[in-house]
Amino acid sequence: MSKKNSNVNLKNGFEDFQDLSKIFLNFKKKLNSIKKKRFVVAVSGGPDSLALAALTKAYANNKKSKFFYVLINHNIRKNSLLEAKKVKNLLKKEHIKLKIISNKKKIDKNIQGLSRNVRYELLSKYCFKNNIKTLITGHNFEDQVETFLIRLSRGSGLRGLSAMRQKSKIDKNINLFRPLLEVKKDSLIKISKIIFGDFIKDPSNKNLKYLRTKIRNLKNPLKKSGVEYDQIFKSIRNLSESKDTLDKFLKQEFKEIIQKKNNEIMINLTKFNNHNNVTKMAIINKSIKKLKNNYYDLRAKKVNYLIQVIDKKNFKKSTLGGCIFIKRGNNLCLKNEKL
Repeated sequence: MSKKNSNVNLKNGFEDFQDLSKIFLNFKKKLNSIKKKRFVVAVSGGPDSLALAALTKAYANNKKSKFFYVLINHNIRKNSLLEAKKVKNLLKKEHIKLKIISNKKKIDKNIQGLSRNVRYELLSKYCFKNNIKTLITGHNFEDQVETFLIRLSRGSGLRGLSAMRQKSKIDKNINLFRPLLEVKKDSLIKISKIIFGDFIKDPSNKNLKYLRTKIRNLKNPLKKSGVEYDQIFKSIRNLSESKDTLDKFLKQEFKEIIQKKNNEIMINLTKFNNHNNVTKMAIINKSIKKLKNNYYDLRAKKVNYLIQVIDKKNFKKSTLGGCIFIKRGNNLCLKNEKL
């Protein structure tokens, strides 16, 4: 499609395409609910993030909002910077200015996990530096289901199986917003092709050494067995509602059990021990987040092991998630391992 026609679609909210117009109107409604005027948009070059760039650009044509587009170059593959510049040129044709930030940390193990952490760290720093409170990402329908299946394979409980939230926090300063969780990848590919004509294909998406790739390849076998992604997505929604109910209860419990003093977290062991394992896991994760400003919960297996260690009569000290856990009287004390 020519540049002129693509601009028309961005200005009229994709009115030429009924299915995409519906997606844009829903996207617009969600963004309106945030009630902010400045956003950072995370761009990778894949169809999801390019579609997100197009939708935010279309939104900006109708609303007085300012979007800052940022791509994190992880410097893992040899051609990563060239790919980043290609994305920058694609966006430039639609008058979208892209900021490329290159990672300087070495990532040579747990590549996907560390890359994700580095990405959020650098994006958060950019948000903080520019006094922007909301980061928008292009996580979509398939990402949501894949995350559910990954956590299911790891034995996650209710909190993990609720998968990704539309609105959450990276830390106390930055809000994370995922407005495309209900949008299927095919629609995002269609938007990318209509507006930009191209997108970057990440070779790691086909690398079977990554669990997410293995999970992604289960889609067709599951479908042949009668298990559709739409059914799984409904289950995720139901679990999310249950999690909301649990969170209301936990919010009050956290206030009574967890106390922060200077650079330490204190957990009341008597009250902690009165709870079941699910609540104990939530308390441990909340305490670590409160101390370390972490975004993700730790793996259930690791938290469960720590709880077993704490339950032992001779427990004195243990570590988890970069924190030292020490028994001090009737309290469990958390300190930053690096301090």
